[in-house]
Amino acid sequence: MTLLVFIASLVGAMAIGVPVAFSLMFCGVVLMWFMGMFNTQIIAQNMIAGADTFTLLAIPFFILAGELMNAGGLSRRIIDFAIACVGHIRGGLGIVAIMAAIIMASISGSAAADTAALAAILIPMMAKAGYNVPRSAGLIAAGGIIAPVIPPSMAFIVFGVSANVSITQLFMAGIVPGLLMGIALIVTWLIVVRKDNVQALPRTSMKERMRATTRALWALGMPVIILGGIKAGVVTPTEAAVVAAAYALFVGVFIYRELSLRELPRVILQAAKTTAVVMFLVCAALVSAWLITAANIPAEITGYIEPLIDRPILLMFVIMVLVLVVGTALDLTPTILILTPVLMPIIKQAGIDPVYFGVLFIMNTCIGLLTPPVGVVLNVVSGVGRVPLGQVTIGVLPFLAAQVFVLFVLVLFPDIVIVPAQWLR
Repeated sequence: MTLLVFIASLVGAMAIGVPVAFSLMFCGVVLMWFMGMFNTQIIAQNMIAGADTFTLLAIPFFILAGELMNAGGLSRRIIDFAIACVGHIRGGLGIVAIMAAIIMASISGSAAADTAALAAILIPMMAKAGYNVPRSAGLIAAGGIIAPVIPPSMAFIVFGVSANVSITQLFMAGIVPGLLMGIALIVTWLIVVRKDNVQALPRTSMKERMRATTRALWALGMPVIILGGIKAGVVTPTEAAVVAAAYALFVGVFIYRELSLRELPRVILQAAKTTAVVMFLVCAALVSAWLITAANIPAEITGYIEPLIDRPILLMFVIMVLVLVVGTALDLTPTILILTPVLMPIIKQAGIDPVYFGVLFIMNTCIGLLTPPVGVVLNVVSGVGRVPLGQVTIGVLPFLAAQVFVLFVLVLFPDIVIVPAQWLR
């Protein structure tokens, strides 16, 4: 009965248009009332405790790093570098989009920011070269969701805090799955692009290629500094976020000179607005997470799926299907915050590696960014690229299928994630 009250109050609040953060708080209040333990201090204490976590400091700094990267010209130079390398291949602009998405993912970790930067620059170029525009927009959207999987990832930070899992281990474990997502998109793109009568870009000379590489060198050095610092133990993920923001600021202002000090307050304000939304969601979710534990909801759910506890692959398959369905209705962060406290006790009881589960869980929630009716990344591509949302939704279908395929391959073969992650640790 407690599970029914939890689901009904949460879904009911969101169904009438209550923002997700307030829906989570309302859900917590209803659970308290149902269990006869209503106390407003519980709400206040858990919200304060939710914000008072050193690890979460990484979120505002990675968001700021992404904003500084776009405003300071780092994103454009990464795209220019990718064009110089593979732009001359038939279908090369699509490969450029994925290459740039992977490189930018290793810098900012924000799906929306990376997708907006890619869409603004590449969609007009792809349209001019004769590519199918909705399909090109769909490819860019699918490439954008790699950002929360390849470190540094704000999604991994939120999951790590919620599930009490090592964020450094999550970062290292996300590298191979993120690259597999990119490879799957490139293969799918090369298959579907054969239908288009496209014009490849002129082959760049070695001199031009070296010039593009030199211009992008400062931008390409950023992921090396971030991941290298974390792997070497020089910085924690939180400290790496500060380094990333400072590095992006230095390069944008003093090296590329595209970010003026006059623009800096606007960039910081935009990062602060995004941070406020994410952090309020985290604080509100920890209220409901505390009450989910107090109400023993995980044990209630475990009772329903007890026959699967001894069959971890089948259990993972069922959970991934559940998360796919939930992801069609919820954004990435709310999905993580709502489902993590419910699913983690089940995962631990089944003996599944929490880091492995975390990577697949985040991959799955990222796929939800491509599925209507919410589909945040689809809306970003549609707005920035000025392509109707219905057309983008159709264009993304083959790439969405490729991402889902990679997800379930990793469910069937967990060593693909676990073995490289152990090596990288």
